[in-house]
Amino acid sequence: MAKRVSVMDSHVVNKKATPSRVRVAVRLRPYMEKEEEKACVRGLNSQSLEIVNWRNQLETMQYQFDAFYGDAATQREIYTGSVCPILPHLLIGQNASVFAYGPTGAGKTHTMLGDPSQPGVIPRAVRDLLQMTRAASCSPTEEDWTYNLTMSYVEIYQEKVMDLLEPKNKDLPIREDKDHNILIPGVTHKTINTFSDFDEHFIPASQNRTVASTKLNDRSSRSHAVLLIKVQKNQQVPPFRRLTGKLYMIDLAGSEDNRRTGNQGIRLKESGAINSSLFTLSKVVDALNQGLPRIPYRDSKLTRLLQDSLGGSAHSVMIANIAPEQSYYFDTLTALNFAAKSKQIINKPFSQETTQAPAHPSMKRPREDVEPAQSRLKKTKTDSSEESPNSSDGPKKRKLNLASLKPSVVERLLKLDKILSEKGKMESQLLSTPKRERIALLKKWEESQIEIERLKEKQKELEEKAMLAEARFEKSNGSDFDLSDSSVSESTFRAPLKTRATSTAKTKKVLRVLPLQGLNLQQNANEESITVIEKKKRKPCAGRENEPSWEVTMQTELLQSGREMILHLLNNGSVKELKSLQKIGDKKAKLIVGWREVNGPLKNVEDLITMEGMSAKQVSSFLKVNIPTLVASRRP
Repeated sequence: MAKRVSVMDSHVVNKKATPSRVRVAVRLRPYMEKEEEKACVRGLNSQSLEIVNWRNQLETMQYQFDAFYGDAATQREIYTGSVCPILPHLLIGQNASVFAYGPTGAGKTHTMLGDPSQPGVIPRAVRDLLQMTRAASCSPTEEDWTYNLTMSYVEIYQEKVMDLLEPKNKDLPIREDKDHNILIPGVTHKTINTFSDFDEHFIPASQNRTVASTKLNDRSSRSHAVLLIKVQKNQQVPPFRRLTGKLYMIDLAGSEDNRRTGNQGIRLKESGAINSSLFTLSKVVDALNQGLPRIPYRDSKLTRLLQDSLGGSAHSVMIANIAPEQSYYFDTLTALNFAAKSKQIINKPFSQETTQAPAHPSMKRPREDVEPAQSRLKKTKTDSSEESPNSSDGPKKRKLNLASLKPSVVERLLKLDKILSEKGKMESQLLSTPKRERIALLKKWEESQIEIERLKEKQKELEEKAMLAEARFEKSNGSDFDLSDSSVSESTFRAPLKTRATSTAKTKKVLRVLPLQGLNLQQNANEESITVIEKKKRKPCAGRENEPSWEVTMQTELLQSGREMILHLLNNGSVKELKSLQKIGDKKAKLIVGWREVNGPLKNVEDLITMEGMSAKQVSSFLKVNIPTLVASRRP
């Protein structure tokens, strides 16, 4: 007896959202220069600070935030005061986010990552989450619950989402599910049970992040890094509830003034992408504060990922990093103004809970318990044929068998029965198509069957003619065909492209039949064999019958010499020298120089394909144009 499996229905329950304001903390980093400049920022208390006008030392602007940390504040103070209070929300199925904002060189990456002696926000938060879930699972009130932690790590580099755990996954999409949760399909998820598991995945992934040196920072982040920690709380007894909380920890790339950083080439392009995404972030904050109907989250990959953090369903903390030097005055002023606007944003966090409950008896049965329509039809036909194999009242008995069904169902079953009996194997395609589409599909299928039959007859006819031609060829012992014979059609074979005189004794018989293709037969008086070819040779253009390709014309040594000249010029030439090459303009020349600074010299000319905007076809055209020119210029 088959065991019946109970059907479970999964649905999402969202508890009432509670408004929560974005909490903003400001951190002032210590002096980095050997000779200290005049300070432009002074702390007033644990929540307030003032910035001094660089033109008038007597003029100041005061700001008040949720917390202010001076240059003597430690990593532990910042984590304990601003980040640790939001972690318990993850255990009840709510989302949280922490992101560092500020100009380049202000210490954002140090705040988020830290170093072995002073761990930053990310390692401290992961360690505390593991301890909290371990303690909760040992609690008597939580004995029916289990906890599972997973991590994902991505970077947004020039508006492309890159998977840092699996670097081969590039330009991942960002989607929104039916419950308005932001997710990244295809991103790598790693399960972490201990902190050593986290270190094992996180440290190599951090080394995959794109960094470079500028005039203001030796290791400047060239991308926005997003670490996602997902906490799942599963109930092991009915109704099998599941609470899912997500923690986003984001290290933003700093806004850059290219006049001060000295960015050129690829650094300049990276800086443009960073500033553009941060500008979109500023527009999102303005739109939220003004209550506009449309929030431009989709204008940037960064704001799309921060949709839950700003005006969404997460408990958010922003750590604005600023520098004390007077040379950073304008960058500091911009960061403080942005932080002041951000603290006015109201989020609405809620607990997202997934439950599973037994399905109601009146609900539709699962597809596994329903007998397929084809089996029911075949069974109905079999029963009808057994009851009246030769009587004329067979259809009546069939109608009686279907009398208990609705008229519309009976009509549909009879139509399907007719289609199955006449056409076969069409029911799976016709079950879900409308009436007009079904008729059109059926007509198209009939036409295709007729065409297939016609082609089969044509092929059979060609095969018969080919067999007859072969018999005549063997009978004549290598003599020429009598083309006057009407049994051999002139449209059956095609004469060879080139003739070759051969003796009768060494004549090779070549006779092949190409089905469903038109072939021609022509008599050649100087050739005693018959050659059948399958592919028609393309006729050369007028005046170019004997002109070989450029690769064939040039000697191998010259080709290699030309490639070496181009490779040497690509690795050592200046922008002006690169522009002397054909198909290389100012933009591509600067791109090659910038790529060369980051990745080193090119090993092969084909390495140009790895650069953005250079395809294999463009590289081939580049070689074809430049090699003859360089070789001709160097030859005596």
